[in-house]
Amino acid sequence: MSGVQRVEIEYCTQCRWLPRAAWLAQELLTTFETELTELALKPGTGGVFLVRVNGEVVWDRREQGFPEPTAVKQAVRDRVAPGRSLGHSDRSA
Repeated sequence: MSGVQRVEIEYCTQCRWLPRAAWLAQELLTTFETELTELALKPGTGGVFLVRVNGEVVWDRREQGFPEPTAVKQAVRDRVAPGRSLGHSDRSA
């Protein structure tokens, strides 16, 4: 890994989505403990729930619904650790 690998989860405070954002943050920090250099929780409004990696939106609740952790882990992996296996998270159901 080289350089900063930053994930940002923007969540709606009006909708009380902090617990969901914090849980997803925990999942990502546990999975990518050596790859990520920063993970931020960003309060927002208006029903927002976005996941960004180095500024690039990789998940938008408005377009894709609420994410399953596996889908977000795969999107993050593809940007911060391409080629890395996620074990059971890479297998389709």
